[in-house]
Amino acid sequence: MSKPETELSACVRRLVTDYFSHMDGEKCSGVYDMVIGSVEKPLLEVVLTHTEGNQTQASEILGINRNTLRKKMQHYGVK
Repeated sequence: MSKPETELSACVRRLVTDYFSHMDGEKCSGVYDMVIGSVEKPLLEVVLTHTEGNQTQASEILGINRNTLRKKMQHYGVK
């Protein structure tokens, strides 16, 4: 039995579907990176704000290594 779709999943589904409809048949590429980049930066910012900048706590909440968090922060320019 599959899990019900979350609000976040439904939002992504709706927005990506809308993106394709606006492409009007034009060829597109890099959609995966576009979507991940659109979600990942604000996710990092919100979690870091929640932890008051504590990277160890943020990495635990996110379920990623602290060094991975730091690389992602650098990649997105998150302080």
